[in-house]
Amino acid sequence: MTSPCLLRAATLAGAACLLAAAGCDRVPDVVRIGVAQPLSNGLAPLGQDMVNGARMAVDEINAADGVNLRGRHVRLALVLADDKGSADAGDAAAHKLVDEDVEVAIADLNSGVSIHAAPIYAAADIPQLAISTKPEFTRLGLPTTLRLVASDDLQSKALASYAVQLPGAVRYAVVDDGTPYGKGLADASAKVIANQGKTVDVRESLDDRTVDFDKLVARLAASGTDVVVTTLSDFQVEALMAQLAKAGLTGMTIVGGDTIKTDRLLRKAIPIKAVYATSSIVEPAEFPGGKVFLEKFRAKYKAEPVYGAHYAYDAVYMVADALTRNGVVDKKALLKTLKEFDGNCPITNSMRFGADGEQRYGAVGVYQLHGAAWEPLMRSDRW
Repeated sequence: MTSPCLLRAATLAGAACLLAAAGCDRVPDVVRIGVAQPLSNGLAPLGQDMVNGARMAVDEINAADGVNLRGRHVRLALVLADDKGSADAGDAAAHKLVDEDVEVAIADLNSGVSIHAAPIYAAADIPQLAISTKPEFTRLGLPTTLRLVASDDLQSKALASYAVQLPGAVRYAVVDDGTPYGKGLADASAKVIANQGKTVDVRESLDDRTVDFDKLVARLAASGTDVVVTTLSDFQVEALMAQLAKAGLTGMTIVGGDTIKTDRLLRKAIPIKAVYATSSIVEPAEFPGGKVFLEKFRAKYKAEPVYGAHYAYDAVYMVADALTRNGVVDKKALLKTLKEFDGNCPITNSMRFGADGEQRYGAVGVYQLHGAAWEPLMRSDRW
């Protein structure tokens, strides 16, 4: 016969277990999604574009009764933080999102900021979805670093491979802007050119403010360069083209990175043979769901997307899908699912993280400057 005391103890223990389990499986009223992007410096338009994409997805999901967690419909909420495009501000933004108890962070735009802030997110078990491209981001040994697009490893191959196959191209120059991003991408591109049996006759590293290219133009003329592969910015390439034309080098072709694929060079005369840009940020219109996305974005914001809004939009939908499948709000469970499934991505239609957090379906596009537009030529994930 069991004593009353033992029965009471067993009952209390069982109740405690039930309460603990209920606490662990508690469904919150709101799931917070953090977005850390540059919102107050020169990159603010790009950062705000990411915010706009994420907000549009959140608004759509909430309008459709939110995220279904075991039959309960939970709303999503955005928590914004300005990383100002700097490491210190990025760390502060990460701490803010951790303090706000976000389940995931769409952070950051700049590779240096993403890399510097990554340990903060990792310590809090927060999956960090970054649109930054520096390969080192996913090589930190942290489980929470997830890349939304192709890395610079693929873009360097695209830059070099596209330049090498241009008809009539024999002599090459590789010019970077001296930044860690630009120099790393250019160094890798130079190696790819060499590996394909071509010679880089001019290898120049400048800085990200240079607009006087007299010495470079003289070297290009002396070497008979046909193609300049460069990571200079848009305003620098604008100046370089003018100086090439002034020196009579109008037969030159420039193949640049995504730093020239901006509106600055549009609707301006191109005084050289051709200008191409490569980018890991594939245009929305190139995806199956792009037309509908663009229509909705224009209606909501009365403007065109300018950078990666569609990737942020898809990231939110993918997170919502993972939460629904899990049925619980748990950061570790969320991270596990994100690395194991092809989630709902209405625009790109294919986003999958490898075990190392690298984007397995990332592609790099090539675009040619034609008057009022950057015309898409091709994209590949197998450069």
